[in-house]
Amino acid sequence: MDRRSFLQVGSTATALGLMTRAERADAQTHDGHGATEVPATVPTPATAASHAITRRFPGGQPGVTVPNGETLPLRVVDGVKVGHLVVESFPNEFAPGLTAEVWGYNGRTPGPVIELVEGDRLRIYVTNRLPEPTTVHWHGIVLPNGMDGVSGLNQRPIPPGETWVYEFTLRYPGTFMYHSHFDEMTQIALGAVGMIVVHPRQARGPRVDRDFVLMAHEWKIEVGASRPDPSAMNDFNVLTFNGKAFPSTEPLLVGKGERVRIRLGNLGPMDHHPIHIHGLWFHVTATDGGYVPVSAQKPETTVLVPVGATRVIEFVPTESGDWAIHCHMTHHVMMQMAHGLPNMVGMDPRTLARRMSRVMPEYMTMGSTGMGGMGEMRMEIPPNSAPMRGGPGPHSYIEMGGMFSVLKVRDDPANADPNGWYEAPAGTVPAAAEEARLRADGIDITRTWRHG
Repeated sequence: MDRRSFLQVGSTATALGLMTRAERADAQTHDGHGATEVPATVPTPATAASHAITRRFPGGQPGVTVPNGETLPLRVVDGVKVGHLVVESFPNEFAPGLTAEVWGYNGRTPGPVIELVEGDRLRIYVTNRLPEPTTVHWHGIVLPNGMDGVSGLNQRPIPPGETWVYEFTLRYPGTFMYHSHFDEMTQIALGAVGMIVVHPRQARGPRVDRDFVLMAHEWKIEVGASRPDPSAMNDFNVLTFNGKAFPSTEPLLVGKGERVRIRLGNLGPMDHHPIHIHGLWFHVTATDGGYVPVSAQKPETTVLVPVGATRVIEFVPTESGDWAIHCHMTHHVMMQMAHGLPNMVGMDPRTLARRMSRVMPEYMTMGSTGMGGMGEMRMEIPPNSAPMRGGPGPHSYIEMGGMFSVLKVRDDPANADPNGWYEAPAGTVPAAAEEARLRADGIDITRTWRHG
C-alpha cells in the first residue's frame, strides 16, 4: 500500500471530596418524574416589554458549560421565554485542515443548547434558510401534538425563507434534544441537531459543581471533499463531540473532589457510542426518559449512548491529571481512515518497495508494522483533509483523534490553565526499566515462551 493511494482512499466541594465512595454513591437521591403540569399561559405579542434572562437556576444549580458551543440567548416576554433558531448552511471546521459545509442552527452544529427550568413556557421562532423545507422536532419533550414537529403528521413543513413559531410548556425536567423532522436522512446527517436542558424546579440529589453538555455525531467526508455524504450508512470517518474532532475538542476542566455532571446526546445517523472516561467511575443518573432511581444505578466506567438517546452521568474525581474521554469503538477515534484496504500487518515490504521505487521514487509501503505514528508523518496530503490525525500531548503525539477529548482534573481549577498539561509528580510516570531493578525483581527478559 503506497502513501499516495492510502491518502486518497483513505469552586471546590471539600465535603464531597472527603466522602467515601459508598457515601458518594448513597448521596445520589434522584427519583423519577414527579413534576406537576404548569398551566399554559396565554400567548402575548413579541413586542411586549422584555428583559434578558440571567443564568441562575433553582437550588443553586449551575448553568451548563458547552465545550466548543454555547447556549441559546433567551428573553422573557410577559412571562414567556423567547428564542430564535436560524437553520442554514455554513462551513464548519472539524479539525485543523478539515472544513466542510454543513447544515445547523445559528451557525453551529450541534445548534446552541436550549437551557430552561421545569415549568417554563417557551416560544421559539425558526427561520428556514435551507434550500428545502424543514421542521423542528423536540425530541423527548412531552407537549401538545401539534407542536411535535413531524412534517405532514403534525404540521406543514416550513418553506425556505419563512419564519414559523413553536410554543409549549416544559412540563418535566431532563436532558433532551431537537432536530429536523423533514428529510431526516439528509438534514440530520448534515448536522441539523441540538440539545435541550430543563433544570428541575426543585433540585434533585446532591448539587453538582459543574454541568457539561456533549453531543456525539458521525460524518462521512471523503478525503478532499467539501461536504459530508448524507446518504452514508457505514464507513463514517469523522467522529465528533459538539461538532469538533480532536485536537479541536475543548477540554473539560474540573476540580478534584467536585461533583461533575456530563449530559451526553447522540443524534448521529447510525452508530451507538460507548463513551469511556479514564481514571474514575460514574453513575448514570438520567436518560431522556427521566431520572434513574438510586436503586437502579450502578457504577460504570463506560456508558453506551444509543442513537436518538441521551445519557446523564455524575461522578466525583479523586485523582488529578489529564484523563481521556472518548468513544471506545476504536475506529471512532481515527480521522478519515480508509477501511477497504488489505491487511498489511506482518508483511515484509522490502522486495515490493524496491521494485515500486523504480517507477515511483517516492513510494512507501505503509501498515506492515501497524498504523502507529501515521499522524506524525509530515507527508503531503490532499487539500482539506486530516487522515489518521491526532494531536500533540505532554509526552508524545496522541494517536487518537475524532471523538476524543480530555477531562482535566485539577486541585485548583479556578487558577488552572484549561489548555495546560498536568505535571505528574516524580516517580508516577512509567519509564525504561533499569537492569539492577530487573535483577532485583527476578525479571529475565531473555526468557523465551512456548507458544500454542
